Amino acid sequence: MTSVGFHASHEQLPPSRLLEAVVRAERAGFSAAMCSDHLAPWSLRQGHSGYAWSWLGAALEATRFSLGVVTAPGQRYHPAVAAQKIATLAEMYPGRFWAALGSGEAINEHVTGDPWPPKDERDARLVETVGVMRRLLAGEEVSSDGLVRVDRARVWSLPSEPAPLFAAAVSAETASAAASWADGVITVDQPDDELRGFIDAYRGAGGRGPVAVQVHLSWADTDDEALAIAHEQWRQSLVPAHLAWELDQPEDFDERTASATPADVGGTLLASADPSRHLDHLLRIAELGVDRIYLHHVGTEQTSFIEAFGERVVPGLEAVVA
Repeated sequence: MTSVGFHASHEQLPPSRLLEAVVRAERAGFSAAMCSDHLAPWSLRQGHSGYAWSWLGAALEATRFSLGVVTAPGQRYHPAVAAQKIATLAEMYPGRFWAALGSGEAINEHVTGDPWPPKDERDARLVETVGVMRRLLAGEEVSSDGLVRVDRARVWSLPSEPAPLFAAAVSAETASAAASWADGVITVDQPDDELRGFIDAYRGAGGRGPVAVQVHLSWADTDDEALAIAHEQWRQSLVPAHLAWELDQPEDFDERTASATPADVGGTLLASADPSRHLDHLLRIAELGVDRIYLHHVGTEQTSFIEAFGERVVPGLEAVVA
C-alpha cells in the first residue's frame, strides 16, 4: 500500500503556519508528513526558511503520524550534531521519525565560509559522514580524521530503535551508490521512464526499505490560477539539478528564471484545478512500486488544498493501491 503524506515547505510559509497546516493535514486524512531542511528559500518571492529541527519537535508533538526531513550533514552540520538531534527526536517519538541524508546544496551550506567542494568530494564526504553517524547512533565513541574530523564524540541519549536513515537522491546513479548504506530512498517526481530507472537502480544494487517520492503540484479553482501560482512560487524548478546544487543565493535562482513563462514552469509539474487529473498522475507513480508519496502544493495557501485533496485524492489513491 502506498502511503500519502503532506510536504511542509519551509521556504514558502512561516513555521507557525506550517505547524497549523501539518495538523490540518493529519485531520484531513494524510498519513504522514515531511519537510526539507533549508537555511534559505529558493526565491525572494518565497521569502521564508524556518529551522526544520525546531519545527519538527513541535510538529511531532502536535500530531501522531510519521514525520521526516531531508537534510545534508557534513558541512553546515557536523555529523556528531546531526546524530545527536536525530537520536533525540527518535527517542522522544519512537517509530515516527526518519531523516533522509544528501550531499547538500550551496544555497544552504556556503554560510560556513568553507569552500563548496566538487560533487564527487561531496558524495565521498556524505558516505564518510553517514558512517560516523551510524556508529554514534549505535552508542560508540567516535574519532575520525578524514574529510570530516571528529574528536571522541558520543551521543548519550539514544532511542531504543534508531531512526531510519534514508538517502536523498535524484539520479539513478546516486540511488545505486546509496543502496549500500540507506534504509530507504527519497527522490522527486520524474518522467515515468526515469523514475522506473531510478527505482530499478536502487533495488538492483540491493537497496532496502521504502521508496518515497516528493511530488510538486499546483492546484487552484481554475487551471489558469494553478499555473499562475506555480509560475509565481516554483519557477526554480527550471534550474537543472546539477546547477541548482551550485548556486548559493536566492537571487541567483531568480536571475536564472527571470524570463520563464507560466508555460515553461507548467512543463515541470502538474498544474490543474481538477483533482482527478492529480489522482491519475499519482496513481501512475504508485504503480511503479513507490511506497510513499508526499504531496507538495506549491502555493502559499494550504488550507483549501489540504481539505480538497484529503477528501478527493488521498482516499482514491489509497483505495486503488491498497
